Amino acid sequence: MITVNEKMVSGLPVLEVVDADLIQKKLPLVVFYHGWTNCKEVVLTQGYELAKQGFRVVLPEALFHGVRAEGKVTDHFVSFWKIPLHSISEFPIIVQHYRTKNLILGDKIGVGGFSMGGITTCMLMAVNSEVKAGVVLSGTPSPVKFCQQLLGLLPDDVTLSKEFVDAQLNELTGYDLSMHPEKILNRPLHFWHGSADEKVPCDLTEQFVELTKDDPQTQNVTMHISDGAQHKLSYAVTQEMVQRFVSYLQ
Repeated sequence: MITVNEKMVSGLPVLEVVDADLIQKKLPLVVFYHGWTNCKEVVLTQGYELAKQGFRVVLPEALFHGVRAEGKVTDHFVSFWKIPLHSISEFPIIVQHYRTKNLILGDKIGVGGFSMGGITTCMLMAVNSEVKAGVVLSGTPSPVKFCQQLLGLLPDDVTLSKEFVDAQLNELTGYDLSMHPEKILNRPLHFWHGSADEKVPCDLTEQFVELTKDDPQTQNVTMHISDGAQHKLSYAVTQEMVQRFVSYLQ
């Protein structure tokens, strides 16, 4: 039986999804991040399907979302990048919690996510070598270019100073896998994207895979573009994600 436990991990709200018979055993750990305007409960299907395969799955609540809401999520649009950066700073806290409890099997730690959670996954892999494998669903490895695209969507009545924009772009540079493909360190990293995705267009992912295909540190990067698919997760995509983690961490 798969159990879902709402808990605080060192003060961070998460859902832990795991087989009840394995809850006290060492297991591969997968941290899976939800998307913009969603909450941890929205990705329970992904957690459940991973747990069925013997993973301990942690679904964190992102800053400004769910039980961490501070007004409407959309009110924080200008602070969008603060959210994945916050998740990245909290990731070691989550890992240390389970390591201290001796519940991680070896070094088998994976990260995945949808949309904003997929972006978080890429950024995490750029700065954290504890991550052994990643699966990105409708995310992008190019946060700098995507940030520039988002800035172009701001309403006319929202004005940002050049200093603010430049500081944000400069900060993202160190987390950008398209600028630093060597940071992948030849770890398995799989991208799924829909060709008709209008929220996070797949062209940046396609460009990244094409431009880095000969890099010695990206030989375990794979990509699946579903023709006509939009910005949503189907059961088939979830199963593809699960099988990727099975092959990477088991």
